[in-house]
Amino acid sequence: MMMPFEKCPICGADLVEKEVEKLLRGGIHTAILRVHAEVCLHCGERLYSQETVRQFESIRAKLERQETASFRPMGRSFQVV
Repeated sequence: MMMPFEKCPICGADLVEKEVEKLLRGGIHTAILRVHAEVCLHCGERLYSQETVRQFESIRAKLERQETASFRPMGRSFQVV
């Protein structure tokens, strides 16, 4: 994966490629997915490829339109009041 940064743009520390969990919200729905990111070893900043960001946008749009048939349910979420 070709990333545009060699060092963290926030603090200047080294980056390492990792698989991370990303939480996406769209409308009343939430999705969790595992993606690759460059992660700063110092401050934890995550840098995603343009392709991954486009994937996030597509998933958020589907969540907002409630087009969730292709997603696997993982239980229910609750808000504590």
